[in-house]
Amino acid sequence: MEIPAKLLQYKFQFLFALILSVTLIALFFLAPRFLTILAYFWPLFLSTALFLFAVLVFGKTSPPSTDAPGGKAGEGLLDYVAGHPEHPVVESFKSEE
Repeated sequence: MEIPAKLLQYKFQFLFALILSVTLIALFFLAPRFLTILAYFWPLFLSTALFLFAVLVFGKTSPPSTDAPGGKAGEGLLDYVAGHPEHPVVESFKSEE
C-alpha cells in the first residue's frame, strides 16, 4: 500500500514524461525529413541568399553621401516633399546715401 501512495506523489512528473515521449515519437515518425523540406524550399533559400549578397555588394560599392556633414540623410528631400523647401537666406542691405 505504501508504493502506490508514493507513486501518486509523482503523477504530474509521469504525465509530463509521457506527453513529452509521445510528442517526440510522433514528430520523429510523422514529420517530413529535412531533405524533403530543403528540396521544397530551395528556390526561396537561394533567392534570399542572392538578395542579401546584392545588398552587401551595393552597400560596399555605393558612392559616398553628398549631404552636408552633420546633417541627416535625405533631410532636404523630406523638407521638399513636406512643402517646406529651404530658402536661401537673403540679407537686406540699406542703401547707402
